[in-house]
Amino acid sequence: MDPFQDFQASNSSPSTATLTPNFPASLSMSAVATNTNPSPAAAMVAFSPSSSSSTSPSTLSRYENQKRRDWNTFGQYLRNHRPPLSLSRCSGAHVLEFLRYLDQFGKTKVHTPLCPFFGHPNPPAPCPCPLRQAWGSLDALIGRLRAAFEEHGGKPEANPFGARAVRLYLREVRFSQSKARGISYEKKKRKRPPQVPQPPPSTS
Repeated sequence: MDPFQDFQASNSSPSTATLTPNFPASLSMSAVATNTNPSPAAAMVAFSPSSSSSTSPSTLSRYENQKRRDWNTFGQYLRNHRPPLSLSRCSGAHVLEFLRYLDQFGKTKVHTPLCPFFGHPNPPAPCPCPLRQAWGSLDALIGRLRAAFEEHGGKPEANPFGARAVRLYLREVRFSQSKARGISYEKKKRKRPPQVPQPPPSTS
């Protein structure tokens, strides 16, 4: 599931088509602030892990294409932030702010404790509980953004997507959604195949 599908659809009008951020490989976003209408070609070069890469989007894997779209969307969020944020000043707190912002585009019903369907995995009727981003979508998103940050020159120890506050937030979302939706996010243990008893050694 693409967590940005609704977001991108709502920003597909001509008036917002020029908001594609132009990220230089050095991670400095000062050039973005002065170039509010980067050309598509320049944006494609900026998203390449290295300036010598000539890989076209059509040859990238589904994961790489999604990671590029996620990085693009986060850059747009930073540019539209008030006051505008540079990537070098982005912290775990800003990442949390971004994740909460995405909730308005969520499609997953999360029941409140007062809802009669709280903890019910298959509600028999509709309810007014809010729609949120599913924990699995957020977890996968952070994984892609964390990788993209380092691919664009960021240091692992300074990666805001790997901040402790972000990990704790995802853990809390996982726990609360599991209770509210009545489902388990626990990984299923793989069953070991039964051991075939070995025949006793021949004494002859």
